[in-house]
Amino acid sequence: MVFNRVTEIWRRVQSHLSHRGATLILCSGTLVAGMGALAWLSNDHSGALKASGPSLLDLLDEVGSEAKRERQSVEPTNQPKPPRAISWSSPLAKQCSGFDAGIKKRLDAQQRSLKQRRVSVATDPSNFGKRFRINPWGAALNPDPRVVVLHETVYSLQSAVNTFMTPHPRDADQVSYHTVIGLDGKIVDLVDPLNRAYGAGYSAFLGEWAVTNEKIRGSVNNFALHLSLETPRDGGNSRSSHSGYSAAQYDSLALVLKDWIDRFGFTPAAITTHRHVDLGGERGDPRSFDWHELQARLAALEALCP
Repeated sequence: MVFNRVTEIWRRVQSHLSHRGATLILCSGTLVAGMGALAWLSNDHSGALKASGPSLLDLLDEVGSEAKRERQSVEPTNQPKPPRAISWSSPLAKQCSGFDAGIKKRLDAQQRSLKQRRVSVATDPSNFGKRFRINPWGAALNPDPRVVVLHETVYSLQSAVNTFMTPHPRDADQVSYHTVIGLDGKIVDLVDPLNRAYGAGYSAFLGEWAVTNEKIRGSVNNFALHLSLETPRDGGNSRSSHSGYSAAQYDSLALVLKDWIDRFGFTPAAITTHRHVDLGGERGDPRSFDWHELQARLAALEALCP
């Protein structure tokens, strides 16, 4: 134990100093060396201390090192291990030609006015945060956005926006997406992509998650971008499917994804679903999503050709 080791070293310190006539003050077993004694010891012009053994400073350093080693051996980390990796086979295929000329012409025109078409809404600060570079145990985290999680709102776009604008002091109630796309193709940006949206709770992608709060299980939020589609009116329920998303939504979705791919450099294979990353088995969104519609649009935007 550190106490026994310190006691041993303390006896050596007493013996060491008794031969030099140094004065020590003991207070409840704690060593307090006078500044004059320390100066005398550190400026030993005669070399006598060096000849007779370790200096007082060497002994004090030994105490500190011993205590540090003891702490490391008796204080195990509680850092949770990442979950088992679940494979993800992207429905999006490489495509460098054969895309629809009509879709390309339409999307090229929309892309030129994309900045003007996007609407920004201020999400309450309780519903998003900064991306972490270090976890609670001091280990480095990579906060670079490198996976996109697709969601749906279940209810109306306005209902979702109202939720994100409402303060939520409790961690369990905090929620947000980076962007939501309405049934008419309207693009609403809610959280800056450089910040962390709270789109997925207990989650992981390809065996990776980030734990940013030691009281909460890990998630993909620290390195994910969350994009949600407004659910059609017949989908405001818990059924497994609905009538699907509009052509305007798929157009806007492809444009936002193309923008993020160009900006952050991830591959289309990293576009996944809330259902896939959810480790609790409770999420099924986005329901009735048509990957072929997204394939056709991303191909026309030349986002599927490395």
